Amino acid sequence: MSFFEPWQQYKTPCVRQLAFCIASPNIISSIPSELPIKYSFQLHDHIFWQTQFLQYQTRLNELDRDPTDLLLFIAQLKSTRLGLRFERFLLFWLCDDKYHNFQLIGHSIQQIQGKSTLGELDFVIFNRVTRQIEHWEVAIKYYLAESSSSLEQWYGLNRNDTLVRKLHHFTQKQFQFNTLDEKPIMQKYAVLKGQLYYPINQPFLKSPNWICTLRRTGFWGHTIITPLYRLTRQEWITTNLQPAQPAQWWHNGLYCNQDQNFFYMYRHSLRPILYK
Repeated sequence: MSFFEPWQQYKTPCVRQLAFCIASPNIISSIPSELPIKYSFQLHDHIFWQTQFLQYQTRLNELDRDPTDLLLFIAQLKSTRLGLRFERFLLFWLCDDKYHNFQLIGHSIQQIQGKSTLGELDFVIFNRVTRQIEHWEVAIKYYLAESSSSLEQWYGLNRNDTLVRKLHHFTQKQFQFNTLDEKPIMQKYAVLKGQLYYPINQPFLKSPNWICTLRRTGFWGHTIITPLYRLTRQEWITTNLQPAQPAQWWHNGLYCNQDQNFFYMYRHSLRPILYK
């Protein structure tokens, strides 16, 4: 199957990652019917993200020639957490508002009532085409299917982090707000990107209809497979153009082959693995 992976054309690691954050589709194509909905939300389809990439392609080409602006912007982030890095890339893109139809109203907006913080909105955006205010919650996640591919069986390397828990958090808490400064929020979108992994001993596990088949998936297992090389944490977003040397030792984490078309999440055991 041919995948839309235009980030592979760029040589600068940060630019490749920025292109991935924009161009890649969500890891799910629809909201699972078994998820109880309290506060409704939507997902952008893959055509939306392809369109955003094409509109931004000229700017990405410029950044690949001279990535100074992007490097300085990302360097302001002191945390190594991938979720915050992903959010930072989207913030850079949204601030480049001559390349898309969105005007950024605010980022990481806390909603406070009295002495209590009710929650935080990742991005609040004015859509210049629809003339509506939109609320986007964003995340980059890596989930492994365990005994089946049902909604409850997708776990991160830290098994406290699950797909169903993330989706519950979207609908039970993060999308509870209908106004900002007394202005109505008309559209709510979850941006959920990353990669999914199937057990290597069950390569033909049937996928539910809500999983996006337009995004490359990988495999996971407890067995050492060679020759593969271990990706740095930043390369979990997308690999660098030039691979590192093949790994001589194995830790929990993401590995890839030389052609960068086979991704393997290695896990020692089912005990929780916590990353700082």
